[in-house]
Amino acid sequence: MASMENICNVVHEMRPLLLMIFGQIILAGMNIVFKLATSDGMNFSILIFYRCLFASVFMVPLAFFIERGKRAKLTKMVIFQGFLCGLLGGSLGQNMYLQSLVYTSATFVSAMFNLIPAITFVVAIILRLEKLGLKTPAGKAKVLGTIVCISGAMLLTLYKGPEINMGKTNINLLHSTHHKGESKPLAGAILALAGCTCYALLLIVQAKAAQRYPCPYSFTALLNVMAAVQCFVVAVVVERDWKEWKLGWNVRLLASAYTGIFCSGVLFTIIAWVVRMKGPVYVSVFNPLMLVMVAISGYLFLDEKLYLGSVLGSIVIVCGLYVVLWGKDKEIKKLSQLVPDKEENDIKASSLKDSSHGGSSKREEKEDEGEENKRDSQAGSEILGGIYIYH
Repeated sequence: MASMENICNVVHEMRPLLLMIFGQIILAGMNIVFKLATSDGMNFSILIFYRCLFASVFMVPLAFFIERGKRAKLTKMVIFQGFLCGLLGGSLGQNMYLQSLVYTSATFVSAMFNLIPAITFVVAIILRLEKLGLKTPAGKAKVLGTIVCISGAMLLTLYKGPEINMGKTNINLLHSTHHKGESKPLAGAILALAGCTCYALLLIVQAKAAQRYPCPYSFTALLNVMAAVQCFVVAVVVERDWKEWKLGWNVRLLASAYTGIFCSGVLFTIIAWVVRMKGPVYVSVFNPLMLVMVAISGYLFLDEKLYLGSVLGSIVIVCGLYVVLWGKDKEIKKLSQLVPDKEENDIKASSLKDSSHGGSSKREEKEDEGEENKRDSQAGSEILGGIYIYH
């Protein structure tokens, strides 16, 4: 009886780890079904529309029941931010992601999209939403990690190297497809970088929206509805033949339903749970695991070749990613120590009412500034978990 209780305790402690591994399996499967659907000749604009449509059908009821009675007021600004997020993460970001996938491979695109935290940091610096902080270890780590990530991306794109032969499985799911897709590594890399920039802007807008509308399920539902409408307009312009819109019992339906329900629905719920249990940085460090799974599954089932340049570039990008995340983690912990919690501030404020007010305004200004920086930093870090949702 005691041993069974111990096993239950171990499983309970391992729950975040198991959930994140399951999440990475979902994402690895997403890259595979995306590649199969586009290779089957499915227009990727239509595929993205169906993904957003399935995601909306899944998320709207979920948000309605989970956040019923505690939903904040939906203002015009929140709707506009939802529109922007749908544009950046749906009609723009995902179109670039899929076109890059067509031109390259699932492994290549997965490696490139590990650049998102570094590019988000660069964009935040340009928009003056974040400071370099070169005098602090956290600031130095973020800058160094960003440089390492970009170096890895250049290595991944420009150096091919010898093929790494690990034997053949004689399994190639792309044999049954109609379109193999033309290989354009440079164009694929440019599109992947543009897609990463879209996602970086998405994360910044989403972080700001989270301050106005702290209802993650409802905002994700709004985002997906906006993205579905936008993607429908784009898909209609691109593809007028309605025969191409039909979904049969084939890989096209599988890709649309899988990516919409599991990647934009189930995975979001997993991320929300784990962020609540372990924090956003814990979620983010699992991203490279997807790269490994995609590389292995692509090699085994899609006949994708592994080259030394791809392996080395991926390793460098992952190392840079972890350095950036380490710096972000240190920054948040430091701000958490410098700025007391809200309840603690309220107690201190009430105790100071009956005492002298000399110098209190300066302290309050520092605390307000620190609290604002803390919120911005935490919002940016919490959105790191959201990177998975919009792949």
